[in-house]
Amino acid sequence: MLVAGAQDMKIRLGYDISFTVPTPVPMLLALNVYPTRIPTLLEHENLVIEPNVPHTQFTDQFGNTITRLVAPAGIVRFTNSFMVSDTGEIDERDPDAEQHPIDRLPPDVMQFLLASRYCEVDLLQNTAWNLFGKLQGKGMALCEAICTWVNKHITFGYPHARNTRTAAEGFRERIGVCRDFTHLAVALTRCMNIPARYVTGYLGDIGVPVVDAPMDFSAWYEVYLGGRWWTFDARHDQRRIGRVLMAVGRDATDVALTTAFGPAPLNSFLVVTDEVKE
Repeated sequence: MLVAGAQDMKIRLGYDISFTVPTPVPMLLALNVYPTRIPTLLEHENLVIEPNVPHTQFTDQFGNTITRLVAPAGIVRFTNSFMVSDTGEIDERDPDAEQHPIDRLPPDVMQFLLASRYCEVDLLQNTAWNLFGKLQGKGMALCEAICTWVNKHITFGYPHARNTRTAAEGFRERIGVCRDFTHLAVALTRCMNIPARYVTGYLGDIGVPVVDAPMDFSAWYEVYLGGRWWTFDARHDQRRIGRVLMAVGRDATDVALTTAFGPAPLNSFLVVTDEVKE
């Protein structure tokens, strides 16, 4: 049972990720919090790169903070530890948030209606309308129906992970991890003419029973209704506490935590998302 209403929560966040790099390789990192989260930082983020190599940061077309570097041969390690404040409230909802006519959507939102690498709107269009056509124009109710349907029709399991699985393949195979739930939900939502964007971030076991599995980053999505973005999570189909947004995009390609332009096998991976008790 979700516990809501704990105010002014503090959350310790961080990671310790390393790669074994056979030859120098350019890399991009999307490991910072999203700019809208910066005002909630209680401690500055402090990305440490070992060995210490030159790196720069830029803001991509989605507003994400991206770190750019060339990783030298050997073991390359990225660590960070910081703390944020949180309202302690569950994900917001407004049952009256309306679905926008397409011709009235803001120009920068239009891209989140289109097919993308992992979200084949064209392949799933008829399927979506057969499943949810009776709810067209219902806004929040339609989005909730899609989220619940995806949650009930995909079986979660880390052994099912495959980083090339698309939304259409997830629909056929009915297995996957959080990114697969998210890709399918995003694609079906777009099919119904509601903008949806893929999100990655921190989501710890806060206010819910602790899961006996290593902590990881999480994928969820946001839908555009009533002039703003609303959080949805097809993996859990539950409004949660303590999400910390890191990056947004059309699909997992745009929000990849690390992108290596050459061989860079993962060596170790640790994520921290813990509520800090007074």
